[in-house]
Formats: sequence, structure tokens, C-alpha cells
Amino acid sequence: MLAALLLAAFTQTIDSIPVRPPPRTVAIDERLAADARIKIGDRLVVTATPGGIGDTVVVGAIVRRRADPSEVARADYRVIMHLDELQSIVGYGDRVDRFAVATRGAAATDSAIRHINDAAFGFQAYRSREIAVETSRTFLVVSRFHRAIGVITIVASAIFLLCIMLLKVDERRRDVAALRLLGISARSIVRSVMVEAALVAVFGSGVGVALGWVAAQLVNWHYRGVYRTPLAFALITPSIVVLAVTLSLVLGLAAGLLAAQRLVRMPALELLTGRREERRGENALSS
Repeated sequence: MLAALLLAAFTQTIDSIPVRPPPRTVAIDERLAADARIKIGDRLVVTATPGGIGDTVVVGAIVRRRADPSEVARADYRVIMHLDELQSIVGYGDRVDRFAVATRGAAATDSAIRHINDAAFGFQAYRSREIAVETSRTFLVVSRFHRAIGVITIVASAIFLLCIMLLKVDERRRDVAALRLLGISARSIVRSVMVEAALVAVFGSGVGVALGWVAAQLVNWHYRGVYRTPLAFALITPSIVVLAVTLSLVLGLAAGLLAAQRLVRMPALELLTGRREERRGENALSS
């Protein structure tokens, strides 16, 4: 009987002890985890002000940052919490600055935007595409600047390629004159020069694509380490490769055609005599 009374009293005492709920879980980004050396399962105290009274939470996950251009230059840390706990810490109550709504299809998006904007004064809904464009204007300016540099580089390289082809073909005047005297037509000579220019252009574009890919890898490796983000700062896409090879081939063929046409329009004897006159002039200068 006494044992039964003691068991009943002990059970009643245990039932009267308040049971504290387990701490809530949060998710932190990998940058905070690396800098503060935090691991999954660690206990943290989250407060609205440094040194204040807050809630004890457990790290339940470590998330990787997204490849978002608007977050590249931001060095702040990110903690993902439950909404009710976040409201109690920041003291916002039922107010929010912004929230995201996932929709299915363009019609549902238009309907959601219309209903949110008509709900009350001060509500304004935007598409995620519009927010991305607004927050990426800096990168748009940089992209236009790079495009302008690319156009200038292409024009300069075209002029340089034309000058190189003119010099290389001009050095072969005696060979061209010999071919003309042997009966080789001007069209065949022009065709051979254009084939050679096309091969040089394709080889040069291949080397340029390889160098561009290596440079892009180095740029991504450096800036991903600096900003600690998976964002790709430099890309070599198939469209860029096709554009580079096409431009190189077109410019090479054009330069070869102009250089060959300039050479075959001169008579064969004039090519030979001009070469001999140049040699006589060189001998006279040396003597």
C-alpha cells in the first residue's frame, strides 16, 4: 500500500514538472558556417541586438548560396528561420517587407498580381523577372561595356589580319609571277590564297577559343573564391564559339581575297622586274 502511494506521488511529481519543448532548427549559409566554424547540430543563440536575450536554436542545415548577381557584392550572412520565431525576434508582428508567391502559368501570375495590387493601398506586386532586371542593371552596363570592347577588338583584329595577309602575299610576288608565267590562271592563285587564309583563320580561332576557355576558368576560380559564390563570371558558350569561328573565317577569307586580288592584277613581268628593282636598290644601299 505504501509503495503504491509513493509511486502515485512520484508519478504526480513527474507530471507536474514542465516539459520544455526542444529548440527550433535554423538553416545558415555556407559563408557563415565557414567563417564561424559552425557545424550541423550546434546550438546558437539568436537575438535582435548583440548581447540581448534571445532564443536558443539548433543548426539543422547548411545551405549553399544561389548564383544571384544581386548578392555578389553583399557580404552579409543569411539565416533561414521559422516565420513565427523570426517575428518574435525582430518584433515586426504581422508585418512583412516583402514575400514571394509561386504561380503556375502566365495567367495565374497576372491574376495574382492584379489581386495583390487591389488588396490595399501600398501593396505592389512585381514579377520575378522585373526584380531581376532591376537589381542587375550594374551587370547590364558591364555587359554593354564588354560588348563595345569586343566590337573594337574585332575591327582592330580585322585590320591587323588584312595587313598581315597583304605583307605575306606581297613577299610571294616572285612565286606568283612564276605561276602566272607557267600558265596558272589568276582565279586558281586567288583560290589557293583564300584556302590558305581560311586554314590560318580556323587554326587561329581554335587557339583563341582554347585561350578564352582557360581565361574564363581562371576568372571564375578567382572571383568565386573572392565573393564565395557559385556565380559564373565568365562563360564560353557554343554561340560564342560559333560567332568567333564564323567571324574569323569571314575576315580571313576577305583579307585573303583582297590581298590576292591586289597581287594578281599586276602583270607577271612587272612583278618580276619590281622584285629585281628592289634587290638592285638593296644592293646599291649595301654598297
